[in-house]
Amino acid sequence: MSIIGWIILGLIAGFIGSKIVNKSGEGLMLDLILGIVGAIVGGFLFSLVGAAPVTGLNIYSLIVAVIGSIVVLVAYHAIFGRRSLR
Repeated sequence: MSIIGWIILGLIAGFIGSKIVNKSGEGLMLDLILGIVGAIVGGFLFSLVGAAPVTGLNIYSLIVAVIGSIVVLVAYHAIFGRRSLR
């Protein structure tokens, strides 16, 4: 997948993941970064259990990336504790 695809997928996944975790978002840049990292983490976690990782710019990859971004956001809040999880 191209870098543009990763950015688009990461931005969407980071936005959705941050809305699920804390309802307010983290800001555009942090959502993008955490979404891209979440896509990588989600792909890694899914490949550990035998499922397909991120395969491109499609719904399945978006679901994988959102799950990964939720994991990354929960870890981010646990480590940095900027905002409480509601």
